[in-house]
Amino acid sequence: MLLTGGIFCGIFLSFSTNLQQVGIANSSAGKAGFITAFYVVLVPVFGIFLKKRAGVQVWGGVALAVAGLYLLCIQAGEGFDLQPSDFYLLLCAVFFALQILCVDHFVQFVDGIRLSCIQFAVNAVVSTALSLGFETVDWSAVQSCTWPLLYMGIGSCGVAYTLQIISQRGSNPTVVTLLFSLESVFSVLAGAVLLNEVLSVREYAGCVLMFIAVVLAQIPLPQRRTHARLHPHDGDGQKNHCNP
Repeated sequence: MLLTGGIFCGIFLSFSTNLQQVGIANSSAGKAGFITAFYVVLVPVFGIFLKKRAGVQVWGGVALAVAGLYLLCIQAGEGFDLQPSDFYLLLCAVFFALQILCVDHFVQFVDGIRLSCIQFAVNAVVSTALSLGFETVDWSAVQSCTWPLLYMGIGSCGVAYTLQIISQRGSNPTVVTLLFSLESVFSVLAGAVLLNEVLSVREYAGCVLMFIAVVLAQIPLPQRRTHARLHPHDGDGQKNHCNP
């Protein structure tokens, strides 16, 4: 089970990360972050196929997310066709949602650190194959980007995704995925502070709708009161009837 889980998690992670890199190449950091955050809505939706019931708030979150994605991706006066970069980011969200569900399943049965090691080994093999198949590798450019690559490999991928696996063990997936959604906020803040990016009012509105969607989709509605709570004297009545 450990090997199977690591392979599936690694494949899903490979496609999600590579699609994100392709999509973000022609998109802003903030926009890419919020489109990628659509996985937080997809996780409970895909959970239906695992016999996990989705509440009304999930479908409300889906509707808000679709509206937010429209404002982010479709400019005023344009048609409904998504840009290729936006399509790649949406696919990234799909595969990342599958990776989260895969981790949530297998981490309950196997060691999280070992699962992470196999996941990254598979990710390395798949990503290398994709790089050699679709790109021309310039080793001088790779050498000039040594520190950014080390940061991405060790910090953003190695540490972050390992902490993800550890946090999902014995934790409520709702809380975990809600915390993951904060990456959207950080992406916009980082893009504005570090890259001097400025989003339009329309795109900011899309960001707000996306954030509301990911929060709404992950917070369960209050449960209805039980029959005993609604009829507090029923229990006393039965007790008195049995013990006059």
